[in-house]
Order: sequence, then C-alpha cells, then structure tokens
Amino acid sequence: MFDALRAAYATPPRAYHHFGHVEALLGHFDEVAAGPGWARPREAWLAMLYHDAVYQPGRRDNEARSAELAVHGIARWLPDAGLDVAHVVDLIELTARHGALSPEALGDGPDGDDRRNFLDCDMAILGADAAAFDAYDRAIAEEYRDAVPGWLYRINRRRFLRGLLRRERIYLGDFFHARLDAAARANLRRAMGGRD
Repeated sequence: MFDALRAAYATPPRAYHHFGHVEALLGHFDEVAAGPGWARPREAWLAMLYHDAVYQPGRRDNEARSAELAVHGIARWLPDAGLDVAHVVDLIELTARHGALSPEALGDGPDGDDRRNFLDCDMAILGADAAAFDAYDRAIAEEYRDAVPGWLYRINRRRFLRGLLRRERIYLGDFFHARLDAAARANLRRAMGGRD
C-alpha cells in the first residue's frame, strides 16, 4: 500500500504535495493523538495518507479522486479491518473546502472534533516557522507555474490568503488555534506584503 501511495504522490512530480507532505501530516497526527486524541484514529490516519494522492494543480476533482483511490486501496489492502470507509472519504473530501468551513459546520461530538483536527493538520504549515512557511509558499507557486498564468495564480492566491486572514479563526479546533493562529496570521500578512 505504501509503495502504491508513494508512486501516486510522485505523479505528477510535485513541489509541495508529495509524500513528504503526508509525512509532515502524520507528525501532526501524532501531536493530536498525544493531545486531545482522535475518536477514530485509523480512519483519520488513512485519510491523511490518501488525501492528496491525486493532485493536479487547477483541477477541482482532486479530492474526490483521492477519496476514490482511498476506497479502492482500503478494499484491496485492508478489506477485513472493520474501517468506516465513508468516514475516510468524508475527511478527504472536506479538504476541498479549506478556508470555507466554520468550526460549527463540522458538527458536534467526537466526529466533529476529528474533522476539525484533520483539517487543521493539513493547514498547520501556515503556522510554521517563517522559513518553512516561505518554502511552502514557493512550492505552491511552483506547482501552479505550468497550470495557470502567473497573474491569475497571484490574484487567486492573494484572494485565498486574504480570506483566511479575515476569518475569526484560521484553525477550526482549539488545539491548533491556541498554538498556531498567531504565527499563521504573521506568515499570511508577510506573504501579502504586510497587507490584509
């Protein structure tokens, strides 16, 4: 399964959304596990493995195709594991709506907490130290270099970053909000030239 995933994350070659991104998320997975915990850790872990397995800059169906790959992968390699595959799919497909979801929209209880923490793991890079954030920002631009004209990328990227800054909370759950919100806001303002 890991060999197939590593191959998927290498196709096409990616500057940011490669398997190293997954490995970083698994580090955040461990932080959540040691902190507030996961209600369904196996499903969250698998969703992290598969969430960007299909990634082509500019396409609107990457998340749906990644979720489909997860369904097939789980059926092939973990058929008798008793996993809630629908929950894995739900988590993966939520990543298509980064920056557009409120904490309340993700529901109450343990599953809502898992959704918030899962999405926050994927956005944790925004609150990284300045060098790591800048490397991420350059890598995203590199991924889009051949997908859309540079002027259009810059407009859409600025719109996305500005939208995040204007939100009351960048991170949907308390665990990441308390630790990373201030650093994320500083990084986003810097990326936008000090404007919000």
